[in-house]
Amino acid sequence: MADSSADLMPLGLRLSELALKIPDSDSPATWKDVENTAQALANGLRVRDGPVDNHTALGQTPLPQTLTTLFTSALHGSTIPAVSYIPAVFELLRVSANMCMDHDENRSQLLEAGLPQAVVALLEGYSESIPETPSATPLPLTIPHLKVVRTAIGALLNACLNYDLVKSRLRSLDSGLTIMKLSTAIYPPATWLTAAPSSPDENSPEAQEESWTLRSGVSSWAWRTIVELKEVRDETLQIFNPDVLPLLTPALVAFCPPYSYDSALFKADTPMFNMLLHADFDVLEESCTLIESLSLDVEDVRLSLARGLNFPAEHGGVPCLCTILDFIEKGDYPPFWQTALPEADRKRRERVFDNCKAALIKSVVEVAGEERNEDVLWDESEDDKPGGEFVCRMVDLIKKYVSDMNQMIPGVDVSRESLAGRDDLVICASLSLGNLARREKNSTVLLSPPHSLAPFLTNPHLLSPSTDIKVKHGVIGLLKHLAQSCAQSAVIHDALLKAEVVRRVSRSGVWDVKTDEMADIVQVSAIGIVKYMCNANVENTFALVLPTPGEDPALPTGLAQILALVKRTKSTPVRSEGTRVLVNVIKSLWSNDPSASPANAAITGTLQGMNSADALADNQRKRHESMQTVLTPECALALASLVGRSAKYPLLVNEGIVALSLMSTIEAGGSIALTAILTPLPFDTHPSAEPPSAPPSASSELTSGSDVSSPVVTTPSTSRGRLPIPRNALDMLIAALKNVDNPVNFQPEVRVNVCSFLAQLTRHTSGPELLRVKDSVRPVVENLSENLQKDDMLAKSTKKLLDLWA
Repeated sequence: MADSSADLMPLGLRLSELALKIPDSDSPATWKDVENTAQALANGLRVRDGPVDNHTALGQTPLPQTLTTLFTSALHGSTIPAVSYIPAVFELLRVSANMCMDHDENRSQLLEAGLPQAVVALLEGYSESIPETPSATPLPLTIPHLKVVRTAIGALLNACLNYDLVKSRLRSLDSGLTIMKLSTAIYPPATWLTAAPSSPDENSPEAQEESWTLRSGVSSWAWRTIVELKEVRDETLQIFNPDVLPLLTPALVAFCPPYSYDSALFKADTPMFNMLLHADFDVLEESCTLIESLSLDVEDVRLSLARGLNFPAEHGGVPCLCTILDFIEKGDYPPFWQTALPEADRKRRERVFDNCKAALIKSVVEVAGEERNEDVLWDESEDDKPGGEFVCRMVDLIKKYVSDMNQMIPGVDVSRESLAGRDDLVICASLSLGNLARREKNSTVLLSPPHSLAPFLTNPHLLSPSTDIKVKHGVIGLLKHLAQSCAQSAVIHDALLKAEVVRRVSRSGVWDVKTDEMADIVQVSAIGIVKYMCNANVENTFALVLPTPGEDPALPTGLAQILALVKRTKSTPVRSEGTRVLVNVIKSLWSNDPSASPANAAITGTLQGMNSADALADNQRKRHESMQTVLTPECALALASLVGRSAKYPLLVNEGIVALSLMSTIEAGGSIALTAILTPLPFDTHPSAEPPSAPPSASSELTSGSDVSSPVVTTPSTSRGRLPIPRNALDMLIAALKNVDNPVNFQPEVRVNVCSFLAQLTRHTSGPELLRVKDSVRPVVENLSENLQKDDMLAKSTKKLLDLWA
């Protein structure tokens, strides 16, 4: 070994002399001289803090180019070195790796000399011997070749570590994929558990130990290099495309039962056994992390994973997405962790293992959420599998979870096959199906036989105060997407009604105070469910507004919970969407639509064993009780606040006006509505709040008891002026009528509905408050009436209002 304190310049000079000699004397003796000189030089360069700065001095000599020249010459035109030249290649790689260790100038010199490029070409040569389909057995390389591969990867790692110039060149050469191919072929996790030697020179235990030490080293250095190549300033740059997927997913198979370790090459509790156990786990962790990041960041990866489900050729026959799903469902801690690992280490690995599953669940959900994947994952080609393989698998996970939870006996351990307690599977399945259930036809399939998913989603194991919030997030999100089509589909509506979705959601605890800080997105989704269900449907409205028969009457109703949440929350979407539920409740209760009428209730009552007259009477009683429940100052103030804080969203202003106008058709409702629009808005209300989760083209109309019934469409924000912060809802009504200096354009239909609402107030109220409204609004209405054409819809409405005020 060279003295680390010595000047290594003579050794560098000697290598340069040998490089000049090779063309004329390419003999074994010369290459032995190269080997010995390079070995001494590499040994000396292992030390960075010696008294002589050999690294800098050698980097300024022709040595970088010499290394490239000798390295290329040693291959003699082949892609990998012949056996007789392996020792020299190995030592030259060592010199290269040690020269650029923590030394940017040398990294630059080696890059300019073309050495990293030559090393990548060498690794590509080795990768050519890898079968196209990943094998369950290690690539049969001899120990000398394994040393070359490991050292070559180490040289690239040292060259690119925190050095972007080399990283950029290696990325341009697609070196990441080459390194990954070699790593996964040389070290397939858990293959060391079989007794068959991977190459002829591994017949002795000592040789097997050395071989597997090298193989695990290749894997470790390969992953470190890949991680380093990914670390760049521009996060949009990727080193992998979908071709890497079949290289990553086989690692998951090693952690799915059955486990066969009775014939392991190395005995349990030996250093080799523990080292390889650790190496397997490192590969699993890195693979899951990379799959997750690629799924989140690369659209082509999401598309490829979905295509591969039905077209195995996408990944060369490797079922990537199915393997991921198998690991999520069946993957488990290897049984020998219990005996081979200390308790603290075992628990740490179990936590990481669980995180690996969570990472892959994110991947699956992202794949299902990719818009272009909907028609790929939703397969209608097989009648006996509605929705296709992926959909059926997700549905079955939810059903089996509920079934196994129902059968679980407290204090009795569940079997390995049971899904009881597997919240992660419900999260994966519900979020994935939620992403695919945005279309009415898909929702119909999920709620129809054979899937009939509604009663499972409302099962107490999935929807109760004790349910984990992450499970609720998935289940409630799926129910929201299913419910959004219920107004257009009797199948969807009836299935959700039969499953008592409104009552189950109301009793799930999702609107409790303790949920506020951590799950407002779940609260908004739950609000969305009941908003859709109560849209022009009186039965669902009764379920939300009235106490449930047989329950403690002191329990707050669903509507009471939503109003309390709206009152205390600081979340604008929760406020707006929660109040829109109240809008739909009022519209349903005041509606003359047959779907919400007593006649429809009679049919429902007949199905429940009631005669038609009793059903009608029961319906009228519930309707009256429900109307009295919402004819309160609290409800009117909530609607007035919706109007006052929604300057940028004509849809919401209009919905609040519609509901207040309907309330005003009843004398008691008119007085509270009048007071509400004059009540000062809360101090934190601001017209520039974030938009609610409303569709941009949603419409709302003024129905019974109004002068006009017309749709209104939200208009996009323009460069119009900024509206002064309204003091109360009346200010917002006046601003809508003027339609000047508003942040958006209020369409004529909205302004007509304002006039209709004021007319309703005039018919059913009187006194100083009404006079205050008239005095504030009259000049605006008169100005409009004078400046609009007589046949204009708004002009007619203003004239009617002025005539009423005459």
